[in-house]
Amino acid sequence: MLRASSLYAAIDLGSNSFHMLVVREVAGNIQTVARIKRKVRLAAGLNSDSHLSDEAMARGWHCLRLFSEQLQDIPSGQIRVVATATLRLATNAADFLDKAQQILGCPVNVITGEEEARLIYQGVAHTTGGSDKRLVVDIGGGSTELVTGSGAQTTSLFSLSMGCVTWLERYFADRHLGQENFEQAEQAARAMIRPVADKLCEHGWQVCVGASGTVQALQEIMMAQGMDERITLGKLQQLKQRAIQCGKLEELEIEGLTLERALVFPSGLSILIAIFTELNIHSMTLAGGALREGLVYGMLHLPVDRDIRSRTLHNIQRRFAIDVEQAERVRQLAESFTRQVSQSWKLDERCRELLDSACLIHEIGLSVDFRQAPQHAAYLIRHLDLPGFTPAQKKLLATLLQNQINGIDLALLAQQNAVPPRMAERLCRLLRLAIIFSSRRRDDTLPAVRLHADDDTLSITLPADWMEAHPLRAELLEQECHWQSYVHWPLVIL
Repeated sequence: MLRASSLYAAIDLGSNSFHMLVVREVAGNIQTVARIKRKVRLAAGLNSDSHLSDEAMARGWHCLRLFSEQLQDIPSGQIRVVATATLRLATNAADFLDKAQQILGCPVNVITGEEEARLIYQGVAHTTGGSDKRLVVDIGGGSTELVTGSGAQTTSLFSLSMGCVTWLERYFADRHLGQENFEQAEQAARAMIRPVADKLCEHGWQVCVGASGTVQALQEIMMAQGMDERITLGKLQQLKQRAIQCGKLEELEIEGLTLERALVFPSGLSILIAIFTELNIHSMTLAGGALREGLVYGMLHLPVDRDIRSRTLHNIQRRFAIDVEQAERVRQLAESFTRQVSQSWKLDERCRELLDSACLIHEIGLSVDFRQAPQHAAYLIRHLDLPGFTPAQKKLLATLLQNQINGIDLALLAQQNAVPPRMAERLCRLLRLAIIFSSRRRDDTLPAVRLHADDDTLSITLPADWMEAHPLRAELLEQECHWQSYVHWPLVIL
């Protein structure tokens, strides 16, 4: 039975949806216990005088009654409830808030746009891998937050009065998806962004991450359509043209786009196109968390790790009793192989980091059973919460682990969208070889292996007489040549 004192809750009363996140603190990390989301579309209830309609307030109160049951088991000091753009604007917000606080039994804080931006950044910093010099974009229902930062510290933060619900009501109210609707929505968004663009660009960033429902929807679309996970302006423009072809909001059909997200997708898309254009963003990936995670980590006072992925991998190794020395042995050998072929195979830093990660957890399946350990490993990685890794990266790791020995499933390698399929195949080949050469589980038995890659042909040069002196690994290598030849990966032992 969970102790109430170990539970924390964060509630975000957004302009489009209300969210509740309940977590449990476990050894300095958080474990999600519950996530509840309801589409309330509070912003749609604001009239031209910023008066919130009775119907919108009723929808909000109904949602909060659902949340309140879960809160009864959590100490009030471990609950934070915040309200954002719509309740900042509503002239009768007090009417809604008074009843909301009665329902929840705890205070509701209407936070400023700047505070919202800061909390979003904190949530991203605690949950998202990659470079810690980042630009964070969060398109909400009634506001859009743009934040730059380094590590745990923000360097600039802005909250702009535009969101997917307000832009829906303003530029797509006729439910028509025409070029003119998009043009007006994009130009209005660009005009909002332009005054803050120089300040944001002045601080610079190495990665751009999106923390909004619009970006989540884009990830789902791209995964469903087999695209890689990086959002680019070109992909956004293609999706806009697809929406225009559909003609009407009610007829919007894009593979991977759920009905729940479809209503506000075109308006969110127009804002995101404007952000990409004004800030000259090359690519964006999905953040691991945002406002609610920022609230939770703020209550727990946990420090921001500079390397979120390393923390995650360490926790997995400890939780599943992975042989850390063997994992590091395989990682170092794979890293050596990567250095030798990186120029000819064009393996970038992103590929190398993901291969490192796969090596460090490749034996996780042994915690279930030796038989079918690769399949167990893939299942666990697909379903574990891995802070710092995007959904696409999790899928790649699972695919690599499923293909670490024996038969190779090319279809799985092609279906992941974290890296191009050819890069995934190359990472798979290096992982498999590193595992074979490390199978004695001793550093002093590792040979001086030299690899040479010529297009897809991989040549292995071993010390003289090594194969004769190590008959078991020699047999494994010969079998590996056959496995790789079955999928047309030439592997030559010299």
